[in-house]
Amino acid sequence: MQILAYAPYGVEGIIIRVEVDIRRGIPGIDITGLAEGAVREARERVRAAFRNSGFPFPQDRILINLAPAGLRKDGASLDLPIALSVMAAAALIPGMDSGPAPGEPESLLVMGELELSGRLRPVRGVLAATAAGLRAGVRDFIVPAENAREAAILTGGRYAAVHSLGDAVRSLVIRRETGLFPALNAAPAVVPEHCEETGDFADVKGQGRYKRALEIAAAGGHNLLVFGPPGAGKTMLARRLPSILPPLEAWESVEVTRLHSLAGQFLAENRSAPVHITRPPFRSPHHSASAEGILGGGKTIRPGEISLANFGVLFLDEAPEFRSNVLQALREPLEDRVITISRADGPVRLPADFQLLLSANPCPCGRLGIRFPASGDGNRYGGAGCLCSPEEIRRYWRKFGAALLDRVELRAPVLPPGAGEMGGRDEEPGRQVALRVLRAVEIQRKRFKGSTIRRNARIPAGLMGKYCSLFGDAEKAFRVAVEKLGFSGRAFHGVLRTARTIADLEGQEEIQALHVLEAVQHRRLGDDPYDILQVE
Repeated sequence: MQILAYAPYGVEGIIIRVEVDIRRGIPGIDITGLAEGAVREARERVRAAFRNSGFPFPQDRILINLAPAGLRKDGASLDLPIALSVMAAAALIPGMDSGPAPGEPESLLVMGELELSGRLRPVRGVLAATAAGLRAGVRDFIVPAENAREAAILTGGRYAAVHSLGDAVRSLVIRRETGLFPALNAAPAVVPEHCEETGDFADVKGQGRYKRALEIAAAGGHNLLVFGPPGAGKTMLARRLPSILPPLEAWESVEVTRLHSLAGQFLAENRSAPVHITRPPFRSPHHSASAEGILGGGKTIRPGEISLANFGVLFLDEAPEFRSNVLQALREPLEDRVITISRADGPVRLPADFQLLLSANPCPCGRLGIRFPASGDGNRYGGAGCLCSPEEIRRYWRKFGAALLDRVELRAPVLPPGAGEMGGRDEEPGRQVALRVLRAVEIQRKRFKGSTIRRNARIPAGLMGKYCSLFGDAEKAFRVAVEKLGFSGRAFHGVLRTARTIADLEGQEEIQALHVLEAVQHRRLGDDPYDILQVE
């Protein structure tokens, strides 16, 4: 029986064949196959785990090859497959030296980090490993007990969740005798994700324009920029967006969970994380995050925030405080829906199908656009209370760049609510908004069934005529708006996609003139911070 291992690399990862040769010579262990630090150190961990688990360690020369030999391997998840391969080669596991039993699969994928005591520690990437193993024809798996619920998602029960090296050996013996792993090692049923309480839209008074923009963004997967003075409710409402997002489809759920598994989100140190993600992820990194933290990378490439937000939302609060290179690096992933990280040994592609939600003050001090009482004309709007010079405001807003803003279809300038709004009528509950969004999403799923398009925001330019056709007054209104506002080609298509989503929210197949005009209103402001002065 061939013991296989798994090394995280990009999204797919690498299936590794662990080959062991024991020959006479000075006792020792040699590991070949471009093994990095943690893998080379497995020699001592394996030796100690053997002794402390009650197994004799071979007093011969041991050569371990990790194939394919041309790819670097790192991480402690290779400890257990190396240990079991040495046992099999030394005939320490009854029957394993004579080949597979009748009906027994020829290969077994094993993952686990060994402690010196022989106990196993959890590792990252178990769901990704089981997916890669199943594609390669592997049927059975051995994983640490604390990774059991990840293994249960795809394997259909053909796995053993073990606590120690001794448990792994016993599981193999029982499997050889009965054809199945022992039931006592199996994990309980997969626990679905617990949806955290994110608050309700009704908690925020006023801001009807912003709420409507969030509803459209949730329904169509559009990008959104909200800007205005502090205290307007920008962040408060943005963090309520998950409450109106529709659940993921089954295949989307597996893909999202796999990416979070690769990033180590389900390790024992993070027990509060869900085991099976069924809701769209909502990622909100701090503005001090590095480019690698947002985009992904590192010595051992791991998914960044844009990949962890796949099929969900990346929320950049106080967006102009992020480094300019980080903001500008988002342009290609927003267009391509993948991020390609180039390395000397080859490029790695990570999925990045996310929608971007940006919030910002209109100026560094945040007071541009605040209402100030005046003796003669009630309330007036303006920058009288702003402490920033025009140059400071331009420099602050310039961090976005025209190319990034052009990829944002929805813009919502907001002001702090007045006294009348704060004490006004009750707001619409979020569950009603969520129901409208779900209906619109179901329309899109039926429309795009069988294609690679997920939401209206992903409609390619070549299919605009098929999905976003305009007739009569709608076409006339669209042409007038484009000519007067000078939209770019990307903005041209963005307005059409947004109008398609608005029509879906209304349950209408044909895009009407009102849908176009509303889409234009959500797109026309936001290129200039002084647009906040136009808000009434």
